Amino acid sequence: MKREHKMTVQTLPPQLKDQGVVGKSPFHLTEEQVKFFDDNGFLILRKWITGKLLERLQAAGTQWIDQGLELQKSGVEILGTDQDYNFAKRPNGKVLFRVNYLHNKGNSASLELLGSPQVLSVAESLSGRNFVPTYESMVFKMPGDGEAIPWHQDAVFPRNFRVYNFDLYLDRSVKGAGALHVIPKSHKNIHDVCEIAETFEWEHPDMIVVEMEPGDVLIHDDMVLHGSPRTLGSALRRTIYFEFRSYEQITTEGPWDLEWIHKRMRLVPIALDTNKNQYPGPYFDWEPTPDAVPFMTDDIDAELKVVHGVHTSGSYCSAGSSKIPELSTK
Repeated sequence: MKREHKMTVQTLPPQLKDQGVVGKSPFHLTEEQVKFFDDNGFLILRKWITGKLLERLQAAGTQWIDQGLELQKSGVEILGTDQDYNFAKRPNGKVLFRVNYLHNKGNSASLELLGSPQVLSVAESLSGRNFVPTYESMVFKMPGDGEAIPWHQDAVFPRNFRVYNFDLYLDRSVKGAGALHVIPKSHKNIHDVCEIAETFEWEHPDMIVVEMEPGDVLIHDDMVLHGSPRTLGSALRRTIYFEFRSYEQITTEGPWDLEWIHKRMRLVPIALDTNKNQYPGPYFDWEPTPDAVPFMTDDIDAELKVVHGVHTSGSYCSAGSSKIPELSTK
């Protein structure tokens, strides 16, 4: 059944091309890569994270899952979007599928990744000097858990700035075994995802399957339509997600205030130091504008988890009805 709704079309403003810093180092994106991302809503970076860092992240991913499973065994009820562990209801019970706030889980690997030039150079390429690490999580399908992740848009926002995720794959993800499906160029509109799912299921004519190997990275615009169909595969598939927005975007459009922004930006110098303590270089040279420099505190543990409180609404299909959010500014 076709649903009537108001479709808001957002075109990419020309000034976006001047917001980032391109070509500054081997890990900064090129102008061609930025253009491809802006045009299509995603970009693949092959073998972007390798060696010791990838190995430490894979081991950390196992540890984070084990911690969540231990909590489940203890009978702790874990609910809400600001909790550390999220479970999904399956026919055979609750299944762990997401770990949030990775930096306070007793393993420094996530901070090592955040402080790496492979991550921060991409953030600077797309957001400029004042990038803000807004989310960090690991989403995964446990062995034997082949449930679909329906078509959705992570967040809907006025397209005056880039809002995007850095997705690091810790495990192989291929067609027929849980690989992500993406609809290129879908990021400039708000979509009725229920209608798309009912009309096309997983056979949208513009859809592509994104096959990834461990260490590959997908940069995806938060508004690009994506999801993954149900599979009977039994392999573990883990992906680390870092969302970034610019200081200017959040202060203009919300949903967080200046105090929250500065708390989140404190993660950057902590991550840079953590990365330097583990690796011989090269290192990222962070130079935010004076108004965006965070005031550091001595309570490092408190800095590692800054609860969101509020979130930017996405577009998704729930209980057979579409939720199509209105674009809003702060």
